[in-house]
Amino acid sequence: MRFSDCYIPTLKETPADAEVISHKLLLRAGMIRKLTSGLYIYLPLGLRAIEKVSQIVKEEMNYSGFNELLMPMVQPADLWKESGRWDHFGKELLRFKDRNGRDYCLGPTHEEVITDLVRDEVRSYRQLPVRLYQIQTKFRDEIRPRFGLMRGREFLMKDAYSFDADFSSAEISYKLVYDAYCRIFTRLGLKYRAVEADTGSIGGNFSHEFMILAEAGEDTIVVCKNCDYASNIERAEIAWDGEQCTDACPAICKVSTPGAHTVSEVAAMLDVPEASVIKTMLYMVDDQPVGILVRGDRQVNEIKLRTMLKAMKVELASAAQVEAVTMAPLGFAGPVGLNIPIYADAELKGATDYVTGANEGDVHLLHVDLIRDVKITAWGDLREITVHDKCPRCESEIELTKGIEAGHIFMLGVKYSDALNAVFLDETGKEKMMIMGCYGIGISRVVAAAIEQNNDEAGIIFPPAIAPVTCILLNLDPKNSDVSEKVEQLYDILKKMNMDVLLDDREERPGIKFKDADLIGAPIQLVLGMKGLSKGVIEAKDRRTGEKVELHLESFKQDFETWAANVKRGWQNRV
Repeated sequence: MRFSDCYIPTLKETPADAEVISHKLLLRAGMIRKLTSGLYIYLPLGLRAIEKVSQIVKEEMNYSGFNELLMPMVQPADLWKESGRWDHFGKELLRFKDRNGRDYCLGPTHEEVITDLVRDEVRSYRQLPVRLYQIQTKFRDEIRPRFGLMRGREFLMKDAYSFDADFSSAEISYKLVYDAYCRIFTRLGLKYRAVEADTGSIGGNFSHEFMILAEAGEDTIVVCKNCDYASNIERAEIAWDGEQCTDACPAICKVSTPGAHTVSEVAAMLDVPEASVIKTMLYMVDDQPVGILVRGDRQVNEIKLRTMLKAMKVELASAAQVEAVTMAPLGFAGPVGLNIPIYADAELKGATDYVTGANEGDVHLLHVDLIRDVKITAWGDLREITVHDKCPRCESEIELTKGIEAGHIFMLGVKYSDALNAVFLDETGKEKMMIMGCYGIGISRVVAAAIEQNNDEAGIIFPPAIAPVTCILLNLDPKNSDVSEKVEQLYDILKKMNMDVLLDDREERPGIKFKDADLIGAPIQLVLGMKGLSKGVIEAKDRRTGEKVELHLESFKQDFETWAANVKRGWQNRV
C-alpha cells in the first residue's frame, strides 16, 4: 500500500468540535470524518482498524462455538411492543413509519429479533443450546452524542445471544463468552478489567462489563487491591456490618437555618460534621414519591435504588414535586413526619443525634433519632462506594480508577423468552422457557478506546493487532533513484513477509513524513535516506517506546524479523 495511492487526509490542526483525545486524533489522522451529529464516515485507515478488531472478535466467537448471522437493522414495532420495551426504552429508540403507516425502529440492539427467530425454529431440548452472533450497525438516538466514536448515534457492534434449556447450561454459555472476551481484549493488546455491572435497560439476572482502562473513561471502576473483585461503581456493594447505635438522643428541636439549602451550608451554620447531617432525597419511583436517606457526605446510588425497589423508572423529584410532598422549598426536606415510603441507607444505623430538614423553609431539626422519630420502610445499601470503604469480598483496601466500557455481557434468564413466549419441550414433553444470555462488544468504540489508552503528544500509538498498518516505510529521498530502488526492494521483502506495510513515497519534506507517521500510529517505523543508504543501514523505530535501532540492509530480513518480534513481545508483556 502506497501513501500516494491512499486517501489519508491528515490534518495539522484539531477541529474545534473535537473533545476527547481519540476524537481529535482520529480526525487529524484522516481516519474518520463527521457527517452530522453522532454520525461518522469511516475513512480507509479507520475502516482497516475496525476490520482488524472485527476479525479478532469473529475468530474468538467462532472458536467458542457461536455461529455468525446477520439480522436487519430495521425492526418492526410489534416485537418491541410484545417485549414491553417499545415505551420503556425511551427516546434513544428511533421510531418511524413505513409507507403503509406501520411502526418500525432502527435497532439499538437485537434481543427481540433474535428471540423471534429462535422461538419460530426451536421446538425441542435436543436443538439447544443455540448460540448466535452478528456484527451489525446499531443506532441509538443519544440526546447528546459526543466524543466521536466513543458515544455516537450510529456505531458498529458485535452482539451475541445464547439460548439454553436450563440455568446450568446457560452459565456454560456465559462462561464461554466471558473467556472469549478475555482472549479478545488480550489479543487486542489492551489493558482491561472485567467488572460486575448493572443490567440496565437490557435487564436480566447479572452482568459483567469489560472496561478498557483509560483516564478519559466516563466510568469509575472499583478494584480490590488484594482479591480479584472489580465492579462498576454503580454496582459496587457496601457490606455494612456495624452495630446499631443504642446511645440516648435528646428530644428533637427546631433551629433556624436561613438560606442554608445544602449539606455543607447546614453543617457550617450549625458547626457539625457533614456526616451528622442526613441528606433526604426525594425520588419519583415509577411515578410515585419516595424518600431516600443517606449520610450528608454520601451520594445516593440510583442504580441500587432501582434494583432494591424493582422499579422500571427512577427519577430525582423536581423542585415542584418536592414542594408538593414536603410543603417546603427545595433544600429543607426531612424524614420526620413525611408521609411517603422512606428508605434509609444501612450505614445510618450506626449513629444517632442527626440533623435533618424540617419540611419547613429555613428550618432544620436537631437531635433526630431515626429509629425513634422516623417510620423507615426498609434499610439497605443505597449509597455510592468511596475509596475509604472496604472490599465487599475480602475487606481489603480498594482503589477507584477510570475505564471505558467496550464490552458487556448479560445473563438474561427468561426476561425475553417469557415476554415473547420462546418455549421448548423438555425430555418429559413439558413446555419450558428458554434461558437466554446476550453479549455485546462495541467494535467502533474499541478503536477509540484503544487510542484513549495509547497516545502521546505526537499522535496515536496503535497496538499491533489493530493498527491500520503495522509498519510504515519512509522514503526520505524519493527523487534519488538509488534510495528509491532500495526502498522498493525493502517494500517487496516486507510484503512477502506478510507485513501490513504502508510505503510513504510522497515527495514531501522529511519533517512532514515523520509527523504523519507518528500521528497515524503504526507500531513500527522504518526510515531510509541517503545517509542511511551510504552507511548500509535503515533506521527502525518502536512507536510505543520511541526506541530506535539501525538494521543492516544486507541482513535486513533476518534482523527485522528478530527486532519486530521484540516490539510485539513488548506489547504482550505490557498487557
